[in-house]
Amino acid sequence: MTVRRVVPVLRSDTVRESREFYGLLGFEEVMNHGWIMTLAPPSAPAAQISFMTADRTAPLTPDLSVEVDDVDAAYALVRDSGAEIVHPLQDEEWGVRRFFVRDPGGRVVNVLSHR
Repeated sequence: MTVRRVVPVLRSDTVRESREFYGLLGFEEVMNHGWIMTLAPPSAPAAQISFMTADRTAPLTPDLSVEVDDVDAAYALVRDSGAEIVHPLQDEEWGVRRFFVRDPGGRVVNVLSHR
C-alpha cells in the first residue's frame, strides 16, 4: 500500500472567506462539492487543504484525509489492528471508496482511494 497524499480537513462555516484568504497565499480551488472545498497551489497540486461544513454521508467530520492506492488493503490492516472504525468502508457517489478510523489521539482520519 502506498500513500498518495495527505490533506488536512478543517471544519469551517467560512468556506468562501477561506478560499479568498488562502488565495492570497497562492492557493486555488481544485474541488468544490458545496459541503467540502479543496484548495491547492498550481505549482504544487498535491499540497492541499480542505474546508468542510459537515460530511455529506458520515456522522463525523474528519480531521485528515489520507489517500492510498489500495483502500481495501488499508481497511483490512486497520481493522485487524483493532483500531476504532467510525465510518464503514463504502463507495461514495463522488468517485471515492473510503472509511474513517480514529487515531490514538482521537482524531478522525478519512482513508480513501479514487475509483
